[in-house]
Amino acid sequence: MTFSGRRIEVRGTVQGVGFRPFVYQLARRNGVAGRVRNDARGVVIDAFAPAETLDRFLRVLESDAPPSARVRSVEWMAIADPVPADFSIDASDGGGEVRLSIPADLATCDECLAEVLDPADRRYRYPFTNCTNCGPRYSIVTGAPYDRAKTSMAGFVMCGDCRREYDDPLDRRFHAQPNACPKCGPRLVALTARHAEVTTADAIGFAARALRAGMIVAIKGLGGFQLACDATSPSAVQRLRDRKHREAKPLAVMVRDVAEAERIAALTAGERALLQSIERPIVLAKWKTDNPVCPPVCPETFGRQDCLPSTVGVFLPYTPLHHLLLRDAGVPLVMTSGNLCDEPMVTADGDALVRLREIADLFLVHDREIVARVDDSVARVIDGAPVLLRRARGYVPRAVEAARPFAEPVLACGAHLKNTFCLAAGTHAYLGPHIGDLESVETLRAYEAAIERMKELAGVTPALVAHDLHPDYFSTRYALAQEGVRTVAVQHHHAHIVSAMAEHGIAGPAIGVAYDGTGFGTDGTAWGGEILIAGYADFERFGTFRTIPLAGGDQAIRHPWRIALALLDDAFDGEPPLHVIPLFRDMPRRDIDAVRRMIARRFNSPLARGVGRYFDAFGAFILGLAETRYEGEIAFRWNAEADEGESRRYPFAIAGNEIDLRQTVIAAVDDLRAGRAAGTISARFHNTLAAATVELVHAARDVHGDLPVVLSGGCFQNARLAESIAGALRPEARVFMNHDVPPGDGGIALGQAFVADAKRRAEARPTFVPEEELVCA
Repeated sequence: MTFSGRRIEVRGTVQGVGFRPFVYQLARRNGVAGRVRNDARGVVIDAFAPAETLDRFLRVLESDAPPSARVRSVEWMAIADPVPADFSIDASDGGGEVRLSIPADLATCDECLAEVLDPADRRYRYPFTNCTNCGPRYSIVTGAPYDRAKTSMAGFVMCGDCRREYDDPLDRRFHAQPNACPKCGPRLVALTARHAEVTTADAIGFAARALRAGMIVAIKGLGGFQLACDATSPSAVQRLRDRKHREAKPLAVMVRDVAEAERIAALTAGERALLQSIERPIVLAKWKTDNPVCPPVCPETFGRQDCLPSTVGVFLPYTPLHHLLLRDAGVPLVMTSGNLCDEPMVTADGDALVRLREIADLFLVHDREIVARVDDSVARVIDGAPVLLRRARGYVPRAVEAARPFAEPVLACGAHLKNTFCLAAGTHAYLGPHIGDLESVETLRAYEAAIERMKELAGVTPALVAHDLHPDYFSTRYALAQEGVRTVAVQHHHAHIVSAMAEHGIAGPAIGVAYDGTGFGTDGTAWGGEILIAGYADFERFGTFRTIPLAGGDQAIRHPWRIALALLDDAFDGEPPLHVIPLFRDMPRRDIDAVRRMIARRFNSPLARGVGRYFDAFGAFILGLAETRYEGEIAFRWNAEADEGESRRYPFAIAGNEIDLRQTVIAAVDDLRAGRAAGTISARFHNTLAAATVELVHAARDVHGDLPVVLSGGCFQNARLAESIAGALRPEARVFMNHDVPPGDGGIALGQAFVADAKRRAEARPTFVPEEELVCA
């Protein structure tokens, strides 16, 4: 029998996910000799067997990889080493060029959960139980390759039993880097708000009793501290809101299992699958009436007692600690980030005991360090597929693949709100974890630290730095402050469209529909309602929306009655029937006159085209909402109000490829005067936006041909709007939306990276054709 030798390099997320034991067992079953090891770029296999056996071995490596692995490539070269007697797993090779191959944090698997709940098992009720198929990964890693010595488990010496599991290639804990048990692993304790340790043999049971008593508990979770309270108790939820200074923004609810989730939310099959996925995101789903969760968890009512929330964010436990706490508490729990409003989530014990002492009544802490801050991911099902709204735990640092290598390493600094950065090199674009709004010193520090950590893990030094056009964004200032690099400014909405093009591997050009609140435009206005003909390096604007003046700039966004007034004045030629609109009936005349003077004099009243601003204006004057309590609140509420059964729309105009909704405003006011329900008006508004968009996209297709259509921007987190537009276009057009990266500003860094690379390539192209090439032609 003739043996061949092959050195196989497997790249992707193949460390920390049981890939080497999988290779070992596959080799033993197929009679393959050799060895497997981790290196800084992934996994290397030296395999020796007959050629046909090796061919089959290679196929199975890709097709049957462990569920949490992400195999990006399998390449091999022939080798002529002496054939070993058997197959072995060798120590990792820490040398060579680093390529990020660290998996995301993985939810507790069924096997580990069964052990945690089994009184006869040595890991009974142990909150740090894990194996190669689950447990902490990215949040505990200090360097590459992914080995225990380069994690925050390095200081915990395994006991004999754990060491035997770790060394046994046939054990599911073989080389599970966080492997531990009650004898040798991290220890959990309960502390009072005054830092005194609670004397108890069961810290989790004690915390569960505190939760049932209405207390707030700070929990050291996987990627940071979380604040928990009884989600069925209005007083506990209100106490948490008051202490955390989170007046109105919805809170997520963690439930014991899918059955309990079904009691709270009317789940579709797609939402149920997303809820149970290995990533375990918070899933936005329809609020179910008569469920045990109290309405203040999702306070969409604005003081209206006859209203219930429309949507709830629900998720399942993803660590043994969460599983045990939910079972002991016996009620659904609010589980929200451990921070004060606008600050990053706390990760260190000392910081938590200081920063959260005015919020939490009890602390559950442990002695395993959280190396990387990772918030919970948020997703929803739109148009039949999962769409990430916040990309963090479970997904980071999973890469987005590029069709061709980046010309040079790129750092894309992202947007100002919902910030995420992107580091791209080779064919991989790594999105960092959700950072949040860059509006506090603590968040800025977290942003800078996360970028440095990703650069170190990936072994990448950027040569090109991309940033938004807006000069006052902190992310822009950060980019321009970097030394020894070239910088590239990228238009906000171009980046949105390219983020979806890159995700789907669309070569371009494409017709891009970019709808959001505001982004720095190129014509002196704030964009956000744009139809673009987009390639990677450049774009042209085909269509847009009629401008709205924002009296007071950001003040108008916080007080959208100002936007509503500007819209009404524009539609009614300065004489709207304010007396029939409840929002304005009791408003002081001096305030109305002051805003009108600002607009007339063009004083601090920038012009905006954002679809999000239209949502704010309509939501304000129809629902009677003068101000917003958090970013996107009124748009979210206006969408939630829409009557699912209403199919009519309002009139609109398109002139010079500019969508004009003045007729829509007049018709909506007529409906309001006629006493029609807000849900009817909202639905007709949505239907009008969709119809106007589809008409303008068809016009673009008439001019530019059968190009793919890409929908991106924060407004496409709105399922009704996205599905209406996609559904109307799809019979004739190929329609794409973001899925693995957020359509909002949390995905914009990916687009920035690809645009910057394309611009750099365009600059590098020769401006003349060499004579020898002309001759060859």
